[in-house]
Amino acid sequence: MTHPLVSYPQLPDTPTSHLPFSPCVVVGDLIFVSGQASVDKEGNIVSDTFEGEFRRSMENVRLVLEAAGSDLAHVVQTRNYVRDAEDVALYNQLYREYFPYPAPARTTITDCLPPDLKYEVEAVAVRRV
Repeated sequence: MTHPLVSYPQLPDTPTSHLPFSPCVVVGDLIFVSGQASVDKEGNIVSDTFEGEFRRSMENVRLVLEAAGSDLAHVVQTRNYVRDAEDVALYNQLYREYFPYPAPARTTITDCLPPDLKYEVEAVAVRRV
């Protein structure tokens, strides 16, 4: 189903997945970014340290937002999934690098990912004006 106010933007470098979802959906000026993890452009998982996976995931969010006409500064909400609760302190430290005060609204869930992922993030943003 298509609607004139709904679009599914992608650039050549936008990470994709073999799973049935779009990297993002734009509705008017709102951008809904699907869960981004430490994956390459083809959607293959790239295992790393927690910090490495976090940074790759955030870079994927950045690429998806770029395709939709936005950036990290325009993120208004995130949902974060941290596999191991012992990584929460590092997660908070890294998160502050990408989202300084005033930070977006945020939810964090721990002990929830499969063994091959340490971190995943979803985001809602607005288009740049």
